[in-house]
Amino acid sequence: MAILVTGGAGFIGSHLIARLIDWSDDSIVCLDNFNDYYDPALKRSAVESFADHPQVTVIEDDFRDFEAMARLFDQQAVEHVIHLGAYAGVRYSVARPRVYQETNVGGTLSLLEAARVHPVERFLSASSSTVYGRGAAVPFSEDAPLGVPASPYGASKRAAEVMADTYHQLHGVPTVNLRFFSVYGPRLRPDLALTIFTKAIFEQQIFPLYGDGTIRRDFTHIDDICRGIMAALDAEDAAGQSINLGHNEPVEMRRVIDLLQQAIGKEAIIDRKPERPEDLPVTCADLTKAKKLLGYQPQVPLEQGLADYVAWYREYYAL
Repeated sequence: MAILVTGGAGFIGSHLIARLIDWSDDSIVCLDNFNDYYDPALKRSAVESFADHPQVTVIEDDFRDFEAMARLFDQQAVEHVIHLGAYAGVRYSVARPRVYQETNVGGTLSLLEAARVHPVERFLSASSSTVYGRGAAVPFSEDAPLGVPASPYGASKRAAEVMADTYHQLHGVPTVNLRFFSVYGPRLRPDLALTIFTKAIFEQQIFPLYGDGTIRRDFTHIDDICRGIMAALDAEDAAGQSINLGHNEPVEMRRVIDLLQQAIGKEAIIDRKPERPEDLPVTCADLTKAKKLLGYQPQVPLEQGLADYVAWYREYYAL
């Protein structure tokens, strides 16, 4: 039997597969289409550590292809699904909403259909704090009323959640929506603010800061996210639930920049811009359900996590 990880060459997926190898004896299928949303070389570099591992099969294909996914589930005897593949990024979704609908909603439906025909033990679907939207009470609680998503990305993730909930109710697919909060760490995607800030500070280039720096994000280290995902694979009473995986300690962006300056040893050169309507003013995870169902408790403080991230960045880019 196999664990299927979609987006397995991506930031979260590659970290997770490295941990699954030590955690489980099951075969692991790394599915990725290596698209050019960001530099495919970073993704191919990420899979180098496990591409030749006898436990791992790397498949280059697109989970939006219904027929291909039906064949994959059959041929690989998929028993667990960890659906991490998606188009991410708030700003990019405003410019290109169609690809978010096709990938994040249509692609999730493709996998759910495959899981309906070839029943699985657990179907974990990566969601996002952006589903809470404007008007949601802070901290964000899974069972409280949701606001209106502020971007097509958030809307696509919310739609994917509803589709997963429907397949759980209608067909008994054991889905779990895991809502990630501002995940960071080594191999972070280059389009994210933390990478943009880090690159600019290292190179002493001007970078934009939208708003006055008081926007707060609930940064969560990749190690904590991976622990939460693995706990959700076999947690009792988790099927049919949406569960936050965050840190519960939102931090202002200006504080994040200060910590980066300290870790890098250089000053930031900031170009202040007006706030963007697609940015939520704050994200903060209520972890009550995660603690109860998964035994989840974040362990990596931001100061340590950012220092580790900067160290990786310095080594990877030979700075």
